[in-house]
Amino acid sequence: MGRRNTLRGKRNPDCARRTSRSSSSRCTRPLRQPRLLIVGCGDVGQRVLRELRGQWRVRALTSQADSAAALRRLGVLPLQGDLDDPASLRRLAALASRVLHLAPPPLAGRDDPRTRALLRSLGRSKAVSRLVYGSTTGVYGNAAGARFDETRPVAPDTDRAHRRVDAERALRRWALARQAVQPTSVTLLRIPGIYALDRPGGDPRERLRRGSPVLAGEADPYTNHIHADDLARACRLALLRGRPQRVLHVCDHSDSRMGDHFEQVARLSGLPLPPRLTWEEAVQVLSPVQLSFLSESRRLVSRRLEQELRLRLRYPTVEFTLRGVG
Repeated sequence: MGRRNTLRGKRNPDCARRTSRSSSSRCTRPLRQPRLLIVGCGDVGQRVLRELRGQWRVRALTSQADSAAALRRLGVLPLQGDLDDPASLRRLAALASRVLHLAPPPLAGRDDPRTRALLRSLGRSKAVSRLVYGSTTGVYGNAAGARFDETRPVAPDTDRAHRRVDAERALRRWALARQAVQPTSVTLLRIPGIYALDRPGGDPRERLRRGSPVLAGEADPYTNHIHADDLARACRLALLRGRPQRVLHVCDHSDSRMGDHFEQVARLSGLPLPPRLTWEEAVQVLSPVQLSFLSESRRLVSRRLEQELRLRLRYPTVEFTLRGVG
């Protein structure tokens, strides 16, 4: 009897190893990974992929066949489709439980038919439980230098800002309409100027090298920034922790006027100071698009970024970034 009990109490080591291997295989099986669809996989989207480190199954919608090979090298399954061609989006339904929407609206008009086409395609699926949208702080218009958080009402005063407001409203209505069938969390990330020293068109020193002017005196607007890598981290965390139907400012801790900011960048980089213009002088030499950006002044409060997403910025200011160069 004692021998029988002893044998029953022992574990077969081969069996234990097989059980361990089987359990490990189930945990790492690709089908167990979260499924993500990225719409608009440009510079920021590719930085998000690096943040995910291959731990998610990712598909990316692309309208350009020549970008498919680059996406595959990043471990992504490319899907051919065009937001301007709704018929090409039929395969998107049920592909992923999370969607990261970073595609810009069209360049003209006051609405965003691209976002509406995407939502019509996703609307057929019960799979999507969370969607994160990259919007812009331009939806607030000119706040005359006021400091404010995400509770401030939108007040777009350009067509490009109206297009973003239209997309945000469409996303909120879509989420509300799905509540009875599949509750879906929509998180709106309002993003200011994106920069990074390795981002095409995003190095603040390039503006100084071109000799681009800034405004003088009280006409000089307050400006807000976010490093592209910190934005990518915010996107990843929003896909995990974003609260339903929530707006978040994704910006760093900068609090300076644009002209003062670029003067500081010049000093840290050993570049000439930018020329200063009065508003009247700027009207004579700058394009309407450039003037529209210079006419918007605001200071963003971003407590939700740290409190809700629990994101600690790696690049708290542009100046901090530049001091780490060299």
